[in-house]
Amino acid sequence: MPDVRFLLTGDTSLSAEFGNEISESTNAQIRAFTIALEKSGVPGIVELVPTYRSCMIHYDPGVISYRALTKRLEGLLGQLGSIEIPPSDVLEVPVLYGGEMGPDLAFVAEHAGISEQEVVDIHTSTEYLIYMLGFTPGFTYLGGMSDKIETPRLKQPRVKIPAGSVGIAGKQTGVYPIDSPGGWQLIGRTPVKMYDPNRETPILPKAGQYIKFRAIDQAEYDEIADLAEKGKYVCRTHPREEAAK
Repeated sequence: MPDVRFLLTGDTSLSAEFGNEISESTNAQIRAFTIALEKSGVPGIVELVPTYRSCMIHYDPGVISYRALTKRLEGLLGQLGSIEIPPSDVLEVPVLYGGEMGPDLAFVAEHAGISEQEVVDIHTSTEYLIYMLGFTPGFTYLGGMSDKIETPRLKQPRVKIPAGSVGIAGKQTGVYPIDSPGGWQLIGRTPVKMYDPNRETPILPKAGQYIKFRAIDQAEYDEIADLAEKGKYVCRTHPREEAAK
């Protein structure tokens, strides 16, 4: 049974903390916990928000009290080992690297002591686990980036970063889903709409899924951008088991 702490985070929420480590094993425990809770029928649950090492539970105190809820949650912990976690799929995200789309690619390459193409090759060689979504709707917090291209944040954040920008900050990489401020090093941009409020499912990526970046040229970028604007572009996905073969 995992050693989990339940912390009160407000009058309608609490956090279940699964330690301090950011790892795939911790993430698997959190996924199992959310599945167990979703299947449990515990009344009053409003929303579950998984993060790197915890799961925030929003609930209705008019339906269930904090004490009653934590007791029910503690009872679920012994079941986690028997929970079958659905296999993750891989979401392929096309990216145009460098130039106007990735103004910081040269700096990342210089910082790493390698060429810009090598940065792209390294960045596109990994399947990144989506640990959590946050900051803005659909912003992906990814794990698994190579230390070879680890780069510090900008000293002075940009006031506006275009939607679709792919960046690096320290050991992290991710995609800005909407225009927003930010201090990450921008290495490319995807024409895919990671967030679209007019779409049936507004947020494209899902926590627990994997992302694989694919380098494209300007012609393919323009083609995908046109399809995405019309709501006709569908990102390719495949089971992760196939990717590992």
